[in-house]
Amino acid sequence: MTGPRDTPETDDTSAEETLDPAESSEDKPEKKKRGALREAAILITVAVVLYYVMLTFIARPYLIPSESMEPTLHGCNGCVGDRIMVDKLTYRFSQPEPGDVVVFKGPPNWSIGYKSIRSENPAIRTVQNALSFIGFVPPDENDLVKRIIAVGGQTVECRVTTGLTVDGKKLNEPYLDPTTMNADPAVYPCLGNEFGPVKVPEGRLWVMGDNRTHSADSRAHCSNEPADVQRGILCTGDPVAGTIPVENVIGKARFIAWPPSRWGGVSSVDPQS
Repeated sequence: MTGPRDTPETDDTSAEETLDPAESSEDKPEKKKRGALREAAILITVAVVLYYVMLTFIARPYLIPSESMEPTLHGCNGCVGDRIMVDKLTYRFSQPEPGDVVVFKGPPNWSIGYKSIRSENPAIRTVQNALSFIGFVPPDENDLVKRIIAVGGQTVECRVTTGLTVDGKKLNEPYLDPTTMNADPAVYPCLGNEFGPVKVPEGRLWVMGDNRTHSADSRAHCSNEPADVQRGILCTGDPVAGTIPVENVIGKARFIAWPPSRWGGVSSVDPQS
């Protein structure tokens, strides 16, 4: 005898859940669009994080706001200054050397009378700070750019009879331009007042601008003995005053990133060689 045959039960649920082909094809572009937006958001987030890491630890752009480093670096009020890339990594593994062009934070005695260039409007100030971080406007801090002339333990001095010397040796400075300075070092050896001798303390640097007659550098912030000032000789007082701490150095100027007509590396000519 044959028993009753089992008949498969119909699955009404699965039939109800079967998607309409037309409806499914309409959802695909929407899902693809959402997926593309998520991917774009992730890529943008990763790019921003990587850029922040680069600016913080590796390199950062800076806008040159003044003429103190002409003609090496171009800058002036109301003009398009050079935008330079500053290497923040090198000095983690080595020490600043004579001839290096560096960006540094001005010590307290270099910041006397410094006035913020930011707007008093909080919203505008926020935008200015953001643009400063990526190098489109000058930093609000008293960040400066100069060339290292002497390092800790060396003695720097200038006399009209010898010119600028370090440890008694006359410097070779091909980056100085008489036309820019409106003065010829051959005629005016100190390009300003005689100064020194200054023995640079260990862990500090003596820095000067390439546009020597238009630069408020170590000479402008040094300590003076009144008797020597009367003789026209500056910087014979406390040697700490005119020098900057090595730890204030933000990084080494590597190349000019903007404008395109100025693209190129920033020379690190050792004047002591």
